[in-house]
Amino acid sequence: MAKRSLQASVEGIRKAKLAFKRKGWTQEYLAATVGLETRQPIWKFFTGKPIDRQAFNEICLALDLDPADILQQSTDEELLPVEKPTQVTLDIKSLVEKLRSLNSGKIQAQCGTLHILDIARPIALNELYVDVNILEEMSSKTWIDINQLQNCQPEKFDRFGLGNVRQQRIGGLEAVSQYSKLMVLGKPGSGKTTFLQSIAISCNQGLFLTDCLPIFINLKNLAEDTKDEPQTNLVNYICHSFSHFNITEQQIFTILSQGKALILLDALDEVAAKDSERINTSIRQFIESFHQNKIIISCRIAAQNYRFQGFTEVEIADFTKLQIITFAYKWFLVIAKKSPAKAQELAHKFMQKLELPENAPILELAATPILLNLTCLLFQFAEDFPSQRAELYKQGLDLLLIRWDEARGIKRDLVYRNLSLLQKIKLLSHVAAITFTQGNYFLPENKMRQLIADYLSHLPQATKDADALELESAAVLKAIEAQHGLLIERARGIYSFSHLTFQEYFTAREIFANANTQTLKELVNHLHEERWREIFLLSVGMLQSADELLQLIKQQTDSLVTGNEKLQTFLNWVVQKSSATNQSYNPASVRAFYFTIGLPPEHPLARNQIFAISLDPRLTGNLSVDLALDLALTHALAVSLTMTADIFFQRLFALSLALDLKHLLKDRPSLQISLQDLKKQLPPQNKSRETLKYWWETNGSAWIEKLRTLMIDTRQIGYNWQFTQQDWQELQQYWYANQLLLDCINSAAEVDPHVRESIKNSLLLPWS
Repeated sequence: MAKRSLQASVEGIRKAKLAFKRKGWTQEYLAATVGLETRQPIWKFFTGKPIDRQAFNEICLALDLDPADILQQSTDEELLPVEKPTQVTLDIKSLVEKLRSLNSGKIQAQCGTLHILDIARPIALNELYVDVNILEEMSSKTWIDINQLQNCQPEKFDRFGLGNVRQQRIGGLEAVSQYSKLMVLGKPGSGKTTFLQSIAISCNQGLFLTDCLPIFINLKNLAEDTKDEPQTNLVNYICHSFSHFNITEQQIFTILSQGKALILLDALDEVAAKDSERINTSIRQFIESFHQNKIIISCRIAAQNYRFQGFTEVEIADFTKLQIITFAYKWFLVIAKKSPAKAQELAHKFMQKLELPENAPILELAATPILLNLTCLLFQFAEDFPSQRAELYKQGLDLLLIRWDEARGIKRDLVYRNLSLLQKIKLLSHVAAITFTQGNYFLPENKMRQLIADYLSHLPQATKDADALELESAAVLKAIEAQHGLLIERARGIYSFSHLTFQEYFTAREIFANANTQTLKELVNHLHEERWREIFLLSVGMLQSADELLQLIKQQTDSLVTGNEKLQTFLNWVVQKSSATNQSYNPASVRAFYFTIGLPPEHPLARNQIFAISLDPRLTGNLSVDLALDLALTHALAVSLTMTADIFFQRLFALSLALDLKHLLKDRPSLQISLQDLKKQLPPQNKSRETLKYWWETNGSAWIEKLRTLMIDTRQIGYNWQFTQQDWQELQQYWYANQLLLDCINSAAEVDPHVRESIKNSLLLPWS
């Protein structure tokens, strides 16, 4: 008879904890996933206590585990025969356990905490860490035609991720398990060091590679600690680090020679150029002597000049949306010190805001852990992102350009450091403005170097030698990629900005730096192009006075429909209808309201009131009778217009219900009577499907026209505008331009109050 309760074995608990860590879940989340009311069974499961058989199996399946591998076997159950280990195996196992125990505190001190910029206190790694994903094939090694990237429609550009460059992802620990020699590469702030720390801690806690001794070495420290030695001996350095534990060199040699060490060598890119050859030689010699051990080295992409024999190169992937929300929850819980419930609420709100279309540039940045931390920091106070997002991007660039290296005392390549910070920003602005204006998100390396050379040639200290300038531009490109990750090799020989957001920011900065009437007019010429939206928002946020740019946008917006008589007729109706309505709302919000309900039901903007509500939030409450009645009648017309004979029997009740407007017609008895007459003309709902289908085929069109005529005669709504495809396109552009103008008004840092209100009140009013 099967036991009603099951419990996990010691090895099963270890496997389950590792799987749980990979998921990045909380115990509460796991409990909810398997349908448990409390997390008590989860706690019992992880502590080896018996729990209900079904719950045991459900937990294992949720963690992608085979219950048979986790189960504690009963003493009376048949066990598989186990071979007795040799004495050598016993000795090595005993030695590893001894050294692991002695070294445990040191590994915890080295790797157990995180020091985060702008956070005053250290944070426990396991409280914030989110398991990373690994790209087995590096993006920069991928062969892809630039046209496959460049032909991406700008308005459909995939900001979140790598555009058309897609690589297979695997879990970080899975990659470590799969490869014995691993070179982990990544952009600045992508989480390379934290990943190595997490591996060390997992090993130290017996969750991963339990038969190995974890040894974590910061290569910058190694270089500094051995700078007075003619050559660096990595084995001696390791032995010395264990010497105060009364561990002999012979014991360390035994561990290394038996391949029982997990060697984690962090931040090869942080080794100074003068020490690079010495440190690389010491690592190579160590690998050749003790190749049996698992060795992992981390380094920034493009900073890796030396390749070690037998190493697999992988790249840390950007965070997925699931990883972002997991990190955000932990951040609000641990760093912001919110309760679990409040942290969950904030993380959910954070992700909802990030996924709004207007926040796509911020979501793109949040895929990088260092910038995600900054984003959470800015979000926690107002529970929203700053309206002037140029400041957010500026702080992100400040992190990558200055503070990230300064906080760790790292000095980089002299070639690039000869440029001042302002010159670096001007260089990147120069490259961004030219490429973005041309519609180029990706450039061959030679063209990217030409743009850099063009900027360098105009500096006071510039060389006049063309060959020297070409070499310097190549060095600067590599330095920008290695040190800041702002320009990256997206595919082999093809470069781009690491984030489209930064390309947009630097483009706007170039406009700001050269702002005059002519440059602003040139900017406004791009008003109808959706890919320029972020440039407009950033520019009005940067300008010391946004008055001129806002007025130019307004003039350009009005000009979009001045040559189209049908559109002018439609807009005249919008103005007249909104003016004739008894209401106390913002006039522009009422115009926006009628603009959308005047469109046919199949149009994407039909009855979309987001714009109107942003102008006057009172529209989210109880509408005035006039607006509510017109909206209800428009809905009834939309229901009938989207009706077909085949679904008439299903939708007849909905149509009848849409005509039941007694609560809005108390002061309009004649309209109420007319609507009731129309309702009575509909066939009884108890008729057969075929009868109802025939009725709509025969009478549907005429009935719709009666409803439309009644709406036009009594409420002046429901017109069939009969726009052409070109008309719709121009109307869409006009609507988009007005939305953008409102967003620019709200994003402007400096604007005259009179100009602000004047433009705001004249939205969707395209004439003087």
